[in-house]
Amino acid sequence: MHIKKRLLLPFVCYFLSVSQFFHVCHGDVGTAAQYSPPYLPTACFGEDQTQFPSSNLFAAAGDGIWDNGASCGRQYLVRCISASQPGTCVPDQTIQVKIVDYAPTALSPPSAQSTTIVLSETAFGGITNIPMDSINVEFQQSPSPQSSSFIN
Repeated sequence: MHIKKRLLLPFVCYFLSVSQFFHVCHGDVGTAAQYSPPYLPTACFGEDQTQFPSSNLFAAAGDGIWDNGASCGRQYLVRCISASQPGTCVPDQTIQVKIVDYAPTALSPPSAQSTTIVLSETAFGGITNIPMDSINVEFQQSPSPQSSSFIN
């Protein structure tokens, strides 16, 4: 019995040391770009200035999360997980953004096409250290209350 414990201990130590290098994903993985002003009008709330959170942490939904406008007003937790250039992502930084627009029809063009989500300049800068056209992100809908007001 004592021999089995001695053999098991190195295995457990090895497993614990290796597991530190892996992150458990709690959301979906996609890509993010950024866009600049002007932000109005938006597909969700038209010309209404009050749609933007005071933090300026907002985004335009790509086709993957647009859901025919149902994503308007939803809150998403977004975290940069990788980019083509090392050191781009702010480690362990997660932001919460509000969906206010539909990326393919946004007035201002995104820095990269066909991304999952297009973040405001402030939001993109909150999770990146280096300006990039696009990054890989982990995102998850926040359990925050939502208000869907898609404008046709």
